[in-house]
Formats: sequence, structure tokens, C-alpha cells
Amino acid sequence: MCATILRYITNRFLPPPGGGITVRCCMRTAALLAAAALLMPHTSWAGSCCGGGSPTSLIVPKFARAIADVSFDAEVYDGFWNQDGKHTADPPRSDLKQYRLNLGYAHRLAQNWQAGISLPYVWNENRYSGMSSSTSGLGDTTLSLWYEALDDESSWKVRDLSDLAPAVTLGISLLVPTGISPYDDVNSSFDVTGRGFYRLDGNLLIDKTIQPWNASLAFTYGTHFERSINREYGAYTEPYHKDLGDRLSASASVGYRYVFGTGGDTLTTTVSYAYLQEDWGSINGVTDTTTGMEKQSATLSFNYANLDRDWSLRLAWNHAISEDGWGKNFPTTDIITTGVRYVFR
Repeated sequence: MCATILRYITNRFLPPPGGGITVRCCMRTAALLAAAALLMPHTSWAGSCCGGGSPTSLIVPKFARAIADVSFDAEVYDGFWNQDGKHTADPPRSDLKQYRLNLGYAHRLAQNWQAGISLPYVWNENRYSGMSSSTSGLGDTTLSLWYEALDDESSWKVRDLSDLAPAVTLGISLLVPTGISPYDDVNSSFDVTGRGFYRLDGNLLIDKTIQPWNASLAFTYGTHFERSINREYGAYTEPYHKDLGDRLSASASVGYRYVFGTGGDTLTTTVSYAYLQEDWGSINGVTDTTTGMEKQSATLSFNYANLDRDWSLRLAWNHAISEDGWGKNFPTTDIITTGVRYVFR
């Protein structure tokens, strides 16, 4: 969240110095809480499945028609990094959580083209410094279009240089602000389920499988679309133009696939590292140097698939490293994800 918005709330609504310190801290944590849920790098690009992308990415495997995916995230917040990268724990008896039900579908349009949609439903359950709230609503929708530029001829042994060629998938995605943002009729950042901005991303996924090992790299660079604002947290203000900073995310993963006996069922274990950074935003064309965010995290995931690779189940744990220097202006969280997927042949 933009620090300018926080200053506005502090100056207009909060008590004078001496009586409003707790509330100010609460509002800052609320804003960071919302930012974490809406800026989190998508942990889906971690590991490979059936030569068609990772087990949790919304990418249709080669020779399949479509995929349907349902997952559930439970995210627990525990402190935050300030703008200097110093980590601060939340006060005792704080309890900040967000839950997300994610519905996804992707369909192959042509031999190398596919499109997808992902829509979350969000629940916020928060208690902080005597303030409690419980809200829910739609999150922001993601629309995507992918092109499979190069196929990975998955092999068991490298015999020549062609066996080292990875799969390369290029994509664009559009974040549509269907969620509840700070610019809607809400009381605080604890009620927020969306960012309130459109964002266009360019995506690159590089994936290589040499059975039973897999490695992948994923890169995303996105830019937000400026918008006009005349309301902040339910209070009408003098209209102004606001833009969020460009966003860069990158992840790297390594996975190992274990085959159960002669049945063909598999269990893929994957470890990954993700980096997220968002530049300063602007208000009426003037750079706001109090914004900008950064986060580093690690993920451990397990993906179980049947013989035909039609059904798969997954469990993942994403952990933000709660130490100084591993993030800026961002909360530290743990995310547990469970999901199920079906591939239409």
C-alpha cells in the first residue's frame, strides 16, 4: 500500500500524538497485510509435471486439451520488514490470517497456444492491538495467454546437445481489479481483497526435465495502469492520479520425481526460491519514495499424480525468511497451499 494513503489516514482520522500510536501501528500493519496478499509472487512455478510445466502452474500439458485447478491457501502473518529492511515482529496476541480459494482453468487454443483464467475468493481474519475484523470477497482476476516456443524432449540420459534443450514458454497476463480495494467503500486495509489497479505482465518460463530430475526458471515483469482516485477507505477526497511501480518477480526450482513400484504413480518433491520487487509509485506524476516493496521466500512442495497424469494432488509450504535484509516494506508470512487438478485429454 502507498505510504501516502497511510499518512492521509493518520492525519485525518487518527487521534493526536500520544493517544494514537497503537492505532497508527495497526493501520500500517493492515496496509502491509493487504500488500502481502496482493503482491505475493505466484508460487505456482516450481517443478515440472509431465513435460508440460510445473505441477502447480496453470499451463496445459502438451497433447492435452485443458486443465481445471482448485487450490486453497492459508496465509499466516508474523511481523514485517520496514523500508530499511529491518524485520519487526507483531505485538503479542496479534493474529493476522488470510484464506484464499483459487479457481483456475486453462484451455489449448491451437497446437502451441493456450489461454487461462484464475479467480480467488478471499477471507480476512485479523486481530491486532485490540482491533478485530472479519471480511471476505472476490480477489483480483488473472487472464493469461501462453505460447509454447520450444518443447522439452524429456529424456532419461543426455546423449547429445539437443537433449539439453529446455522447454520455453512465453506469455502475457492481465490482472483485472475485481477485488475490494482501498478505493472502494471499506473501513481499513484489513477489508481489502484486491489492489484496485490493472497490471499487464510479460512472462517467461524455462523448464528442463532429465528424468527423474527437473529444473525451472520463471521471470515476470509487469507494469500497472495509472488510474484516477477520489475515495480512500470509504472517505471521498479531492481527485488525483495514482500509479503503482513496475513489478519484477523471479523464481528458480529443482525437483525430483519418485515412481511408485510398477504402478506408475509419482510423487514429485520440489524446492524453490522466489524474489519479488516493486518500484516506487507516483501521485499526480510525482515519485513517491516511501513506496516500493521487496521480498524473498522459499517453497517446499509435494505433488502426487496418478499413472495417466490426469489427476494430481499437491501440498506446498512457502516461507518468508524473518531476518533483516530479506525484504523491504513487506510482511513476513507462511503460506500453506493444498490443491487438486484434472487434465482433460
